[in-house]
Amino acid sequence: MAHTELSGIGVWSNQLHYGDPSEAADAAAELEELGFSALWIPDVSGSVLDAVGHLLAATKRTIIATGILNLWMHEPDTVADSYAALTAAHGDRFLLGIGVSHAPLIDARQPGRYRQPLAATTAFLDGLDAAQRPVPVDRRVLAALGPKMLALAASRAAGAHPYLVTPEHTASARAALGDGPLLLPEQAVLLCDSRDEARAIGTDWLRAYLGLPNYANNLLRIGFSQDDLAQVSDRLFDAIIAWGDEAAILRRVAEHQAAGADHVCIQALVADHLSFPRDQWRRIAAAFRG
Repeated sequence: MAHTELSGIGVWSNQLHYGDPSEAADAAAELEELGFSALWIPDVSGSVLDAVGHLLAATKRTIIATGILNLWMHEPDTVADSYAALTAAHGDRFLLGIGVSHAPLIDARQPGRYRQPLAATTAFLDGLDAAQRPVPVDRRVLAALGPKMLALAASRAAGAHPYLVTPEHTASARAALGDGPLLLPEQAVLLCDSRDEARAIGTDWLRAYLGLPNYANNLLRIGFSQDDLAQVSDRLFDAIIAWGDEAAILRRVAEHQAAGADHVCIQALVADHLSFPRDQWRRIAAAFRG
């Protein structure tokens, strides 16, 4: 995948996977018309590959990406077969994001299963390569935060899809990846009029992620303190969530781009996390169009 094939701004949305399928299809078609270059969906439960197919069928040009496919929940040969079928049906628009998720989530279902995440990712990539119809290296990216996984993303995939990161992390990830691989960070955004409103919506959302060691350790590695994490400090909140008006969101995306991001996927936060933030998507798209 060349840089020109995935640039600009995308949307990261749990609603597009777990919301009402009819509204998800309608929203995906609108997001394509609004100019978003990729739609990213998570994989916590259910069939993420069926959801990918649903969104591919609802769109014509937009890349549909998994952010990410949870490797503990899938077999590489099955994923490779699904990738081949979806690509045959809808063209070369499926970007396979792959990740190891988090130990507390995986071990809650099967204690002790989460181990050696780097080795597990390598083995999963080996399986994709050995499949009867392999997933091309340039059509997959890895959820990568630390230096070892970033190195794997550079050598065995098209690049990296970091989540819950800052522009400063983007700069360090770009340095680790080098000039060639894609760097596709997620950025949480919140359109609101005040810090109080932002905090009312975003604090609990952020706190839930801070309990996951992969994210907590990455934030400590890039300069935040244990107190920042324990208190969800303003410093941490402001670094992770771009909040305010459209200009504030444009500035944050521009910071990621200046730091080396090829593409930034925004996750619009709203009070009702199950509702589709369609008004927010429309406002943000209009702002990027100028």
